Amino acid sequence: MATVKKAPLWRLVGLASLRAVSTSSVGTFPKQVKIVEVGPRDGLQNEKNIIPTPMKIKLIDMLSEAGLPVIEATSFVSPKWVPQMADHAEVMKGIQKFPGISYPVLTPNFKGFQAAVAAGAKEVAVFGAASELFSKKNINCSIDESVQRFDEILKAARAASIPVRGYVSCVLGCPYEGKISPAKVAEVAKKMYSVGCYEISLGDTIGVGTPGIMKDMLSAVMHEVPVAALAVHCHDTYGQALANTLMALQMGVSVVDSSVAGLGGCPYAHGASGNLATEDLVYMLAGLGVHTGVNLQKLLEAGAFICQALNRRTSSKVAQATCKL
Repeated sequence: MATVKKAPLWRLVGLASLRAVSTSSVGTFPKQVKIVEVGPRDGLQNEKNIIPTPMKIKLIDMLSEAGLPVIEATSFVSPKWVPQMADHAEVMKGIQKFPGISYPVLTPNFKGFQAAVAAGAKEVAVFGAASELFSKKNINCSIDESVQRFDEILKAARAASIPVRGYVSCVLGCPYEGKISPAKVAEVAKKMYSVGCYEISLGDTIGVGTPGIMKDMLSAVMHEVPVAALAVHCHDTYGQALANTLMALQMGVSVVDSSVAGLGGCPYAHGASGNLATEDLVYMLAGLGVHTGVNLQKLLEAGAFICQALNRRTSSKVAQATCKL
């Protein structure tokens, strides 16, 4: 009796349907993505050893040479709370300002905003949260109180023609509250957009999100804020940062925050392994044919420089792989 050979799985599925899946997915990606490099601020702020100012300046200059369009340079927060950022004015004074590149700084309150403007900042960022408990523990006020604080900064920023970006933390989960409802994220994002933040960065602060949760959250937020005004900021605690970013890109988001060498991470997240590595993001986007304007080789050199300075191994898979080649 003749045996019947089973057809390979790809034949059973059918080449036509496979082709349809691949083309329909790829067609949804933006042609160009703006990368917001947060390594010099978010990546370094929780380092225990104080990094010399010239080293921070050199890192920012190397990132500028790599062609990153936005580099978050420092934070004008009280040195009492974040000693690593005490040299904020010196950093702003020392970096080369490349034409066409923005160097925003974080300003947690009006006093920080005034100091940032005095130091020559041309763009600032404010931060809030989609979790009441996180807001109280992180910035010592409720969500509504934090939005009132932004209002003072935004009025002054408008008068000085300084754009303000808004961060929303804990959009896919909170270390204190657990799951965060997409409706809550949408509500906070809408408030920040309505008070005048030109762009809202949605942060998976503890890196617990998955693409399905990202999709649900973004769907809710997009009902309240135009997709052109949204960015995603994914942490890689559970290895989901690239997958979550890919989902956001497929939904039309074209601004992504990342950190060179995957530096940073939330100090409140158990086992947090840092931000999405910029090298890995650039590599993925290049493979999709998405334009970033970033030179990967120069970016890898910047990552190697700061990892050597910190005496640590890079968290970028691309950097690890290219070192072995």
